[in-house]
Amino acid sequence: MAIGAQNVFVLTQGARGHRPWFVAGVCTACDAVLIAAGVGGVGALTGHTPWLGSAFALCGAVFLLCYGYCAFRRVLCGGRLVPMEQDAPPERRVILMTALAVSLLNPHALLDTVVLIGGLSSRLAPEGRALFGLGAVTASACWFYSLSLGGKLLAPVLRRPGAWRVLDALVGVTMWGLAAGIGGDALVRLAS
Repeated sequence: MAIGAQNVFVLTQGARGHRPWFVAGVCTACDAVLIAAGVGGVGALTGHTPWLGSAFALCGAVFLLCYGYCAFRRVLCGGRLVPMEQDAPPERRVILMTALAVSLLNPHALLDTVVLIGGLSSRLAPEGRALFGLGAVTASACWFYSLSLGGKLLAPVLRRPGAWRVLDALVGVTMWGLAAGIGGDALVRLAS
């Protein structure tokens, strides 16, 4: 649930009404491909090398710590969404290319899907990894479509900087909590 470049793009397109369902669909499809790569490749690789799964989990925990830190910095600096009602909607091709870029060229999205989800799936048996991946893809679809709808519904609220500060504070607390849980578990596995 980290609000990074990909999620902000989905949220802003929803708030601006610029093909929000199309954007959510493209981001969901990209996540599905990346999750499959993580669960299939990284999950299988780390399944044969247990310490590698712990190392990937630690990398994910460090990423979450850094992401939480950035969210807390934004709490201090402030941020906001300014939907531009007067803007003409961009062409579908432009929206598609932007959605692909924030999904496939975004290191945060790659770490979340390939490394973090792939690393977490490494603790499961192969058939469990497939179900875990399917669950992650389903959760991703629910998240992106909810962001699109939420952007439209929350557009008036998201214009205020205070709303973004609260959102960033919640993101920071969540990221640090996840980092503590994932990192602690990985350190225990490495120590045993």
